[in-house]
Order: sequence, then C-alpha cells, then structure tokens
Amino acid sequence: MQENFSLKPYNTFGVDAKAKYFIEVQTLEHLKDAINYSKDHHLQVLFLGGGSNILLTKDFDGLAIKLSLKGISEQELNENEVLVTAKAGENWHEFVMYSLEKNYGGLENLSLIPGNVGTSPMQNIGAYGTEIKDTFVSCTVLDLENLEVKTFNLEDCHFGYRDSIFKQEGKGRYVILEVSFKLTRKNHHIKTEYGAIKTELENLGITHPTIQNVSKAVINIRQSKLPDPKIMGNAGSFFKNPTIPLTQFEDLKLKFENIPGYPNGDVVKVPAGWLIEQCGWKGKQIGNTASHQLQALVIVNATGNATGKEIFDFSTEIIHSVKEKFGIELEREVNII
Repeated sequence: MQENFSLKPYNTFGVDAKAKYFIEVQTLEHLKDAINYSKDHHLQVLFLGGGSNILLTKDFDGLAIKLSLKGISEQELNENEVLVTAKAGENWHEFVMYSLEKNYGGLENLSLIPGNVGTSPMQNIGAYGTEIKDTFVSCTVLDLENLEVKTFNLEDCHFGYRDSIFKQEGKGRYVILEVSFKLTRKNHHIKTEYGAIKTELENLGITHPTIQNVSKAVINIRQSKLPDPKIMGNAGSFFKNPTIPLTQFEDLKLKFENIPGYPNGDVVKVPAGWLIEQCGWKGKQIGNTASHQLQALVIVNATGNATGKEIFDFSTEIIHSVKEKFGIELEREVNII
C-alpha cells in the first residue's frame, strides 16, 4: 500500500493526478483483501486497468487498485472452435496478437485497441465492423457487495453500442476478473468491408487476406490516424458516434448535403469525428489541450502538461459547438473521474 501516489503512469492521458492510497493486486485473494481494507477504512475505490478509458479531473481521495491479474488458458471446443480465456490484467492488443499467432480468428479487427482485457466488455469495445459481443462467451466477475465470484454470459451483459450492464445497472458493483471468447481455428470469417480495410489490403498487395493480413491492415490504419498515447497522451475516441432518428437525419441532410450517416432501421449513426471537424475543431489547440490534427474525435494532451480539468473543459466546448450547429448532443465515451 502506497500513499499520495501519482497515477500519471497509469492513465493514457498522462494526467498527473494523485491517489490517497494505491495498491497493485495480482491475485483474487489480494484483490479481496484490498477491497476489505477499503470497506474497513470507508475509502472510495478506483479500479485501474490499462488506464485508456479514464480522465482524472482531480486527485482521488480513496484507494486506487491496479488490477494485474495475468494468464491465458484454452479449451478446444470442436474441430473449428476454441474457447480462450484471458485474465483481466492482460494487455488487450497483446492478447489479440497471441490469438493470431495461434491462428485463432475473431479478434483481428480489434487489433491495437488500447487497454486491458478486463475493461473490454465494459463498453463492448469495437472497431471496423466487429464488437466484443461477436466472440464473447462469458466473463467472471467479483461482486463488490458480498465478494462473491459470479459468471455473466452473453445475455447477462446486455451489450449495446459501447454499452453493457457494467456501465448501466451494474456500474460500480462488479470487477471483471477474466473474459472468455469463442474463436475460430480454421474456417475464419474475414471482415474487410468496413472502413479503409479493403483499400489498405490493396496497398499491401493482398487479394486473398488471412486474419493476420486483416490485423496488419487495421494496425496500419490506426497508426496512420491515431496518436500513440506513449508519445502524446490520449484515450482514443473521446466521444461516442451519436445515433439520431432517421427523420432528424433527413432534416439535417437538407441543410448539410455531405453529412455522412449509417442507417439502422429508423435510426442513423452519425460519425462524431465529422461533426467535430465541421465545427472547426480538428487540429485546434487551447492551452495544453487539442483535438488531434488527423482525427478530430481524439482529444490529446498536446503539451504533456494538461490537467484533467483542462481536457474536460475542452471536451465541453466541443459538445456545445456541435449541439449549436447540428442539434446533436455528443456523449463522452471516456469515464470521467
């Protein structure tokens, strides 16, 4: 247990907020001990995974617990499927690379997403036409109310767009310990129709892509558009892509002919990055904070000295300007602490 501990290395924004107490846990028993300590001393708890989806706007007056549970196990299901289970503290991208080295398919489109395995179900992470729920089987969780270990299956998790039970009615109640995925062993379902994957595969001279080729294409695209948090602090996409009624989208189309949209029944998903860019934010810097010059959806700690409050206030300005111009209210994807 450490006191007055800087969380700067534990959040990808690189914000120098401090925790009153800090502990790193590597086993379930250590985790339970830490939680019991927090209860005995009436301390709020902050769980840290990869630190890629949080914004620390102030010092944390409680116990920060770094979850470092590690390990990957496999269970062959049949000739074409394998169940792969990873502990919460495993790095997500390294886990994807592990599966690809084994030639297990299903996660390749989710390459290079920051964070750890344990936080992946919380917001049903997704990219390039794939979401966690597509391969998710179950996750084991610790119920903080009674310290019982429970298992949540696919239906239990109530997955939605960047959403799950862990962000809704179960928020703050459960800690994810490990996650199990059903992956393919040979009859892989290659998804190349979303985003720039096809174009990138053409650039690589690949006409019959493997899952490894798709992963390479996704990595190339992400690296060309998104800043490396190790070089410039950020949490990836700061806002969700808003979903609006089809009627509202049609009205906006009359005023903004080029507005892109992805219809799904009577609603349309509109790219938040496009909305932000149209409001003049792309590459704009205020003080220590900026909207990235290549991807307006990403807010960056431009100087390395931004406070969490500066970044939060910057995001608020973006929300106000998009609301004023388009009548659409952006929602933050990043958890505000």
